[in-house]
Amino acid sequence: LHMGKTMKEDLTVVVKYIKELYPPEFNVFSIYAEFYHDYFASQAKKNTESHLEDKDIYLLLSWVHNIYPRDMRKDHALAKELDKVKLGSLLPSSLSKELEKKYLDSEEVTVKNSLSKCLDKEIQRWKEDKEPEKLNGHFQSELLGIFVIQSIYSGQKRAQDISSAVGEELSRRLLKELPAFLRSYRDAFEDFKEKSKKHTHYKPILIANINNCWNFREYTEKNMAEKDDGKADILSTLGDIENSGFDVLLQHLFAQLKPMYKKFTENKWDSSNEIMNEIIKTTSKHISDFRTLRDPFYHAIVEKIHTRLVKEYIVRLLKRKVSLKTPAQQQTLAQQISKNAADLEAFCMSNGSQATWLNSVLPKLAEIIRLQDLGAIKIEVATLATTYPDIRKRHLEAFLDIKANLSRSEQKSILGYLADNKASTPPRAMLFSNINVS
Repeated sequence: LHMGKTMKEDLTVVVKYIKELYPPEFNVFSIYAEFYHDYFASQAKKNTESHLEDKDIYLLLSWVHNIYPRDMRKDHALAKELDKVKLGSLLPSSLSKELEKKYLDSEEVTVKNSLSKCLDKEIQRWKEDKEPEKLNGHFQSELLGIFVIQSIYSGQKRAQDISSAVGEELSRRLLKELPAFLRSYRDAFEDFKEKSKKHTHYKPILIANINNCWNFREYTEKNMAEKDDGKADILSTLGDIENSGFDVLLQHLFAQLKPMYKKFTENKWDSSNEIMNEIIKTTSKHISDFRTLRDPFYHAIVEKIHTRLVKEYIVRLLKRKVSLKTPAQQQTLAQQISKNAADLEAFCMSNGSQATWLNSVLPKLAEIIRLQDLGAIKIEVATLATTYPDIRKRHLEAFLDIKANLSRSEQKSILGYLADNKASTPPRAMLFSNINVS
């Protein structure tokens, strides 16, 4: 710092007062600048020959790449004259590269150790069974969700302050560390999930960990290119953590709903409105617990619930438990399905489901039951297959068994129409593919 200040002040004096006292051909400024630079460079090289701590390497590289070329040589009083002088760098390129490698290796290890310690502390917090902190009504772990990103960002920023090339190289290295860290995080989360089910704050801790994934997602999307292999790895690992947490959070609800759905076929759909009300009431109690999820995850879990509610309803329709011979009986069932569908849609939409793609399937199935004209049924089947291309013949065949007044040739004709009109593009999300027909 003393040498830099002295060089800057002295060369300013040369520019302002001394240069004009000499003939131009003397190039007096160049002579002064070269002598000062050579001495400065010799001292910088001498420093590299002694043992340097990490902070010394950082400071020396900052002088070589940043402070010396930018703050001194670009000084408004000196820049014009210095541009005429070929001074070069404070250190030879080979020596500078050697220091950069030492710095990068050290910084990579430092950040890696920092992330490991952070995860260890987080695991210890889980074991203490304390309720996570809340931010804007959402459970979160400040240590893991924020500190990890800050550690990586701070490392990148320090490196970037040396030079853009050093910053890019450290970023590349640290972004390779992130997938490995997240895999360790996922494994620790799975271990906690399996061994700590009796914890008082088990669910809040699960929710906090799901919420943690959002910071990592945002950071990854912002800082990694689509073609980067690490990006897919990171997003996949985060998806594992999120879905694993969702599965546990939804286990109890889905277990409660299963016997309720069985009542539809046990009662021959006679009390379908009362059963649907019971399903909605039970689901509503659980959804309130999920409000502590961050908005994207809340919407995701509500969509999972919405999908499950619709899917289970379709499963009961495909059980071949009801066979209706008259149009009047079919009309009654169609009305019940339509009413159930409307109630289900209203409930899910009011609770934030964005899965609007699910809303038409039950009304379409109700319409197929209601219709008696073979041509009209085929048109409705074609529309259904276009909207839900993963529907298969086995699904439609089980469903058509409800319409006991269809002859075998008529049913075969409708099934053939499904094969002819089924769309080739996959649906946004699978629905029928996950439904087995017994």
